[in-house]
Amino acid sequence: MTKSDIPLRKLGAAVMALTTAFAVVACGSNAGNSAAPTAVGPHSAHAGGASAPPQPLRAGERFLDLKLTEAYTPAPPAGGGTDEYRCQVIDPGLTKTAFLTGTQVFPENVAIAHHAIVYTVPPGGAAAVRAHDAKTPGPGWQCFGGTGVDGAEVEKGEATWADTWAPGATETLFSEDAGFKLEPGSLIILQMHYNLLATDGKPAGSDRSAVRLRLTDGTPQTREFDTLPLDAPTELPCTAEESGPLCDRATSIADVTKRFGPDVGGTADRQVAECGQGTPKPGDTQTCDHRVEAPMTLFAGFGHMHLLGRAIKVELNPGTPNAKVVLDVPQFDFDNQRLVKLPSPVEIGPGDTLRVTCTHDAGLRKRLPQLSKLPARYVVWGDGTSDEMCAGILTVSPRKS
Repeated sequence: MTKSDIPLRKLGAAVMALTTAFAVVACGSNAGNSAAPTAVGPHSAHAGGASAPPQPLRAGERFLDLKLTEAYTPAPPAGGGTDEYRCQVIDPGLTKTAFLTGTQVFPENVAIAHHAIVYTVPPGGAAAVRAHDAKTPGPGWQCFGGTGVDGAEVEKGEATWADTWAPGATETLFSEDAGFKLEPGSLIILQMHYNLLATDGKPAGSDRSAVRLRLTDGTPQTREFDTLPLDAPTELPCTAEESGPLCDRATSIADVTKRFGPDVGGTADRQVAECGQGTPKPGDTQTCDHRVEAPMTLFAGFGHMHLLGRAIKVELNPGTPNAKVVLDVPQFDFDNQRLVKLPSPVEIGPGDTLRVTCTHDAGLRKRLPQLSKLPARYVVWGDGTSDEMCAGILTVSPRKS
């Protein structure tokens, strides 16, 4: 079934504001890739490593080097585990509008730096993010899969996924004539995933990682990128070997609502209705069709799920002679959600359909340290480690016709 339209709307706090106009979504360590990266499996335990040197500046470009304001010493979360996700705010001090054409993360403590995500916050959301930061003692706050800032708190301007670093990553680089608009007063949030398995119980040490932005003033011909999020339901039941109160869908949704509020808690039922499914269809694979209402050019995309994600695909006009697969990640890796650049831009117009399909695996729950000690549950859309998402995030540029 087909949705009535494709709204540029938020997908929950864990994918904060993949909906903001002219948003930064250059998520990936090598935007020049034209094929999905090879993954070694969901949430792979790769070791840390430094980023490769950046490419030379092009005409009109400049680098802006930023660093975490304070060093942070990670520690295992309460209740056990070996992973911590920590967000810190960095003020780039922009005094005029610029376009982001490249991004690169430089981890300091490579022994524990597992991966990192860069977010940008437009001026309208800066106060809410600073207020959230102030609630937590010490540098930054704990977060997972996103900034952890409640979307309702940043209703005037939400943070946006900008880049992902993984070991050995090169700089994310775009054309000089296309970029992401950053206005004065914008902030940067750097989320670091620290994996403490490599320390063998010894002190992890502190980390003060850095990020480099490649900026240009732009020209009248510079194309501004938008973010187009395509979501589908997550209706993943417990395995046949599992049992418990949270294996009931209604109980699980009530738990999500308690943890994240009615907006996130209501997403599961809302998605089922919007995707025209009538009733939930429990299973490993879910899909949803989205109808395009405005003309745009598609340049790239990436898939977002959580730790139980196996595969994600986005198709244009499926089942027609003009069908095209525009994003295919057959082996999803939570720690390597890289942007996949299309071999050539694809024009999309009103009446076209974009279908997103996700496959999750509840059997991974017993194999992942972050989930193995948690109670079994019927997994629906939510912002937590034990919850899931299904989102194809496309980088597009609107056009007049």
